[in-house]
Amino acid sequence: MLIGASLLDQLGTHAHKYLPRETCAVISDSNVARLFADRVKKSLASAGFRPTLITIPAGERSKTLQQAGAICDQMIAAGLDRHSFVVGLGGGMIGDLSGFVAAIYHRGIPHVQIPTTLLAMVDSSIGGKTGMDTRAGKNLIGVFHQPSLVIDDLDVLKTLPRRQFNQGFAEIIKHAIIADAKMFGTLQHWKAADAAALQRLIQRNIKIKAKIATRDERDQTGERALLNFGHTIGHAIERAGDFKQFLHGEALSLGIVAACAISTDKAGLPADQHDAIVDLLEKFKLPIKLPKNFPRQKIVEALKFDKKFEGGKVRFVVTPRIGAAHVTEDVTFDDIHEVIAQL
Repeated sequence: MLIGASLLDQLGTHAHKYLPRETCAVISDSNVARLFADRVKKSLASAGFRPTLITIPAGERSKTLQQAGAICDQMIAAGLDRHSFVVGLGGGMIGDLSGFVAAIYHRGIPHVQIPTTLLAMVDSSIGGKTGMDTRAGKNLIGVFHQPSLVIDDLDVLKTLPRRQFNQGFAEIIKHAIIADAKMFGTLQHWKAADAAALQRLIQRNIKIKAKIATRDERDQTGERALLNFGHTIGHAIERAGDFKQFLHGEALSLGIVAACAISTDKAGLPADQHDAIVDLLEKFKLPIKLPKNFPRQKIVEALKFDKKFEGGKVRFVVTPRIGAAHVTEDVTFDDIHEVIAQL
């Protein structure tokens, strides 16, 4: 994991240390590729690699098995083999898709993550989860495949629209709620920060997620489930909005509001802490209410396919206080329906 400035131009040098191979596929989307793909290819070529750029349409709708298969076909046509590697250049969607392709191509080849959003830097690029969407829901098909190298170039964040940048704070706030009360206080007083402060914040979030994910790498003991705080309802909102109305972080923000309401009832989250969380989400221009005409019934329908429901039981993450969280089976579908109606 490398974090700093001007790292895209150093990619070839760093990749050469960890990946003594020649050919690679650079997978990116139509938005990111036009900004950074030439620099990435040039850096790789300067270090002796032979990169093949594969560009797919931007947006969550590209995160499908069909798209993964098409990418594999292009890699085969380009002559990539089991001694090649994959570079994922983009946000969370690209990280999920490129990681999945790396995991299945020739039964697994190395994966390099270059996240280009704040959200991907602090969350999806860490932990080795990949996932494809289906008609039923998000990330229902996937594998665990740890990246060989993650490069967080802070300079790329300067190209993000404010809305895209702010959505990353939903995951940061989530980490503070479940594991770091001190960071929550820092965020309450956060102002437009310099690169050094942002780098420290990103490093802190990487440590939080990595620590939790490492203790339960394959999501089997339940500890990694803490990272799903706000995601049960958040993912359902994303799907109900057809992945167009809300960005992932925005849907997560709404899911956090709902999870806090349930936590107040089921885990004793104090009212002042509940309000502090909602206020902090608002501080970063994240939504805390659904539009009145939003199809709430579609949220309910999407919940049925959530992979966090096991044996018909809801495994819901609640917080009893800022800085702590646990999984409970005391939350019912009726509880969830009620908070959705109130959003």
